[in-house]
Amino acid sequence: MARVKRGNHRKEKRKKILKQAKGYYGKKSTSYRVAKEAVDRAGNFSYRDRRTKKRDFRRLWIVRINAGARANGTTYSRLIAGLSAAGCEINRKMLADLAVHQPEVFTELVQTAQSALEAQA
Repeated sequence: MARVKRGNHRKEKRKKILKQAKGYYGKKSTSYRVAKEAVDRAGNFSYRDRRTKKRDFRRLWIVRINAGARANGTTYSRLIAGLSAAGCEINRKMLADLAVHQPEVFTELVQTAQSALEAQA
């Protein structure tokens, strides 16, 4: 069987890892062995946290909507139930933005939700 020398492939592979580790502290940015571990670890964290970020933002939006709803005399769950009964298809991200930046528009949405719940009962 022929001998495999691996010269270019090995060099390119290592260069790729070291490029990804650029900016890391100490040997993590210069030593291939340590950089490979650091890059793998960072990749695992970024994969995990891309999913966690979605959860965290949804929790934040719900907290903001609940605060705005309670300022208008209702709760988060009653507001969401009322909006769905009214056929309003506004998502939580937009509701939270309205609650923070445009409270008068949010108040109108709360009144719409409350009237829809009263009509349903």
